[in-house]
Amino acid sequence: MQSTWMIWERIFSFISRFRSSHISRFGICTVMIKKHRGERIICEDSTVIQNGDLVGELHLDNETILKLIRSEGPDRAALKIARLGRKSIQQISRAYESQAEFSEVSALIGITLLHRGLTHGLGFEHQVMKPDFFLKITTSYLRMLLSVMHPEGKSRIDRRTELLVPMMLIHTRSSLMKRFSMTDRRKSQEEGHTPALVSAAIEG
Repeated sequence: MQSTWMIWERIFSFISRFRSSHISRFGICTVMIKKHRGERIICEDSTVIQNGDLVGELHLDNETILKLIRSEGPDRAALKIARLGRKSIQQISRAYESQAEFSEVSALIGITLLHRGLTHGLGFEHQVMKPDFFLKITTSYLRMLLSVMHPEGKSRIDRRTELLVPMMLIHTRSSLMKRFSMTDRRKSQEEGHTPALVSAAIEG
């Protein structure tokens, strides 16, 4: 089942290239730049993402995650994925600052079931998704993905169904720069501060 799913992942990744104006790989994460479609999104820092605005759609490399789970077990893999995820977000922040492809991208957006782990330490805000057909499809897809990826499979889904609801995770350009800007990183290093690591794996 896992091998079959990974074949689907590769097909989906190939198709997605035609839906994006630019795709960049940052460690364990991929960002697809595309136009936002749908209702406007009002963010915590008052940024408004309008229909047609460019956003970076965040995806994790599920094949890499699966390999880590197989080789390390779910608990150790979760810690490694968290560290890799933080490094990837730092790289993405640098791209928003310095790469021409990201100069007009207003936000970084992902959708995940595991939003509790992802929002802690990385500074994402999370918003409840509108209850519509897209939410139903997304919920079914992500729950199926989790059942394939996690060693306990469907039993884990059945035990925590009410908690496994997709959330939209957002870093606006402003909040991403504030959290991970080059200036702040230098200052943190000079003061001897070590950023806290995320304690849970992310997926999306």
